[in-house]
Amino acid sequence: MKNNTLTILFSGIILLTSSCKKEQDFVPNALDVLVTNRDTTASISDDFFTYANGGWFKKNPIPASERSNGIFRTIGDTINSQIKQICEKSAKENAEKGTNKQKIGDFYSSGMDTIQIDKLGVKPLKAELAKIDAVKDIPGLLNEIAHLHTIGASPAFNFYLGQDDKISTKYALFFSQGGLGMGNRDYYFNSDKETVKIRTEYVKHLEAMSKLMGISADIAKKNAQVIMKLETELAQNSRKLEDLRDPLHNYNKMSLVKFKALTPSISWEKILPVMKVSKADSVIVGQPEFFKALDKTIKSYSIEDWKTYLKWDLINSYVSYLSSDFEKQNFYFFSTVMNGVKEQKPRWKRVVEQTDNSLGELIGQVYVDEYLPEGTKGKLLEIGNNIRDVYAERIKNLDWMSAETKKKALNKLSKIVMKVGYPDKWKDMSSVTIDKSGYLSNVMAVIKWAYDDMIKKYGKPVDRTEWGMYPQTYNAYYNPSNNEICVPACNIIVPGFEGRMPDDAVLYGIIGGSTFGHEITHGFDDQGSQYDEKGNLNNWWTADDLKKFKAKTKAIVAQYSKYEALPGKYVNGDATQGENIADLGGVIMGYEAFKKTSQFKNNQKIAGLTPNQRFFLAYGYAWMVNVKPESLAQQLIVDVHSPARYRINGPLSNIDEFYKTFSIKETGKMFIPKKDRIVIW
Repeated sequence: MKNNTLTILFSGIILLTSSCKKEQDFVPNALDVLVTNRDTTASISDDFFTYANGGWFKKNPIPASERSNGIFRTIGDTINSQIKQICEKSAKENAEKGTNKQKIGDFYSSGMDTIQIDKLGVKPLKAELAKIDAVKDIPGLLNEIAHLHTIGASPAFNFYLGQDDKISTKYALFFSQGGLGMGNRDYYFNSDKETVKIRTEYVKHLEAMSKLMGISADIAKKNAQVIMKLETELAQNSRKLEDLRDPLHNYNKMSLVKFKALTPSISWEKILPVMKVSKADSVIVGQPEFFKALDKTIKSYSIEDWKTYLKWDLINSYVSYLSSDFEKQNFYFFSTVMNGVKEQKPRWKRVVEQTDNSLGELIGQVYVDEYLPEGTKGKLLEIGNNIRDVYAERIKNLDWMSAETKKKALNKLSKIVMKVGYPDKWKDMSSVTIDKSGYLSNVMAVIKWAYDDMIKKYGKPVDRTEWGMYPQTYNAYYNPSNNEICVPACNIIVPGFEGRMPDDAVLYGIIGGSTFGHEITHGFDDQGSQYDEKGNLNNWWTADDLKKFKAKTKAIVAQYSKYEALPGKYVNGDATQGENIADLGGVIMGYEAFKKTSQFKNNQKIAGLTPNQRFFLAYGYAWMVNVKPESLAQQLIVDVHSPARYRINGPLSNIDEFYKTFSIKETGKMFIPKKDRIVIW
């Protein structure tokens, strides 16, 4: 795969529709990754994750510059290689000012100009730091907090504009807990030795960053203590990760008058105009208790302490685009200490990834034009529709759901919008000015554009055609407010099948199950199930059916909470339940769709593997990810996804066909008695 371009790769696997109608042509002497990836010394009954992928892990250790290695890294490297070609070619073309290629080329060039970046040091932020220094009182402090939110920082709280959960046709203003440098509240309180060490290192990191800003050692030490104390107070009043999953509990719509009453020290009517919001009549407050406490915190810390915190928040938001001394210190704490990564990625990779993050909308257009063959959308849609069809069959045959609720579930399923491949309409970034003079200034220009693009939607009809991902993003999502899934074009990539078409077991194990089936199931997980077919937070369940559903979700929480990912550290079954439900539903739907193919019906063996063996190994391949212990520990705290091992072993432990296919033993660690296996969808 490393030697093949995406054009070749796509041309080899894009003809997906025919794969369901005739036997595929296979390369006789080609190595089959489902065979070579295996570790046949591992016990299938104990750990299918290792059996399916352990051979690959042994041959491909995690690079020193990465937190993990596996299928996501493999595909990511392929895509990054193509984006690098786009960036370098654009940089050489001397394209006309204002064109997509000019912006892409100049952005990339500015990021690669380390001499200029190091020469500038912290100067690109001098004007913003001066604004913070000018703050004299609480009104000025609040105005500065508001301003920082418009340029990419996020001090004190989080803010965004999105669809109203209960009125999906309208945009609303959302305020939620935030302001934590380490991201998650548990880092400030967990008592295990690893987290205690991280806290200690965080204070040292804060001190080091202050020194890099030219602050004396004694003041830097004091500043670090102030920031840590303030953030700990914010964390103390923040909800835990699992408590953020309940959309109703985190939906608290109130008038500005009521919001003001909750936080009397904060003049929202004056702050919102600074945040470029005019004529706001209401807001949605995620965690009212956080803002009630924030009101007290605003007054309990001195203006000087708050200025120290704001400077840190600003620097922390832009540190990756500053001089190498800042970047190296940032890498040490957030990558080495928190994730176990010993070496930085090559400069070109970091800049390519940032160019894609900032200008992905523009890169996507070049990517689609130059690297995708026609027909990608149609082929992905066909797989998606096949999954939706079997989903409908499954709902109709559920033995725990009433006819009344089934009718509504089927209606919601039929209304799911599938955004696949790439958007029909691209965002207009013509107003963004990019040049070669400054990397940070280019990043900030895009951030300001993105903020303005978000805010200008307020008061306007919701644009349901808008995409939240780029076609070159190897990921997918379900948006409950639009009742839609989005599957970007590059999800069709299957490493190991360059120049040839994967068999249906692979297609439906990966693209069908872990992608389309997974995302559709999000519409029916613990969160998505609370939204109706129009995307509104609205109960469509009978009381009895909802009770049965919650019993099933409670069972999956219990199952995953028993998984010990690291010594003494367990999966958070509550926080990860939505993804676990989606994994279980996804693999089942992928399997049901696969059963309709000729490969399954004809019991066609490939590389010595039966159709069922290939399907389940392909599903294991979809989550072939090996993670460093430090990064795994972080994932357990901050991520709503279970570790990859349990994204494979967890759902498969509930599927009868898996037991039959691999003769899972009752003594095996994966074994669950049939009566206790979880079936939701």
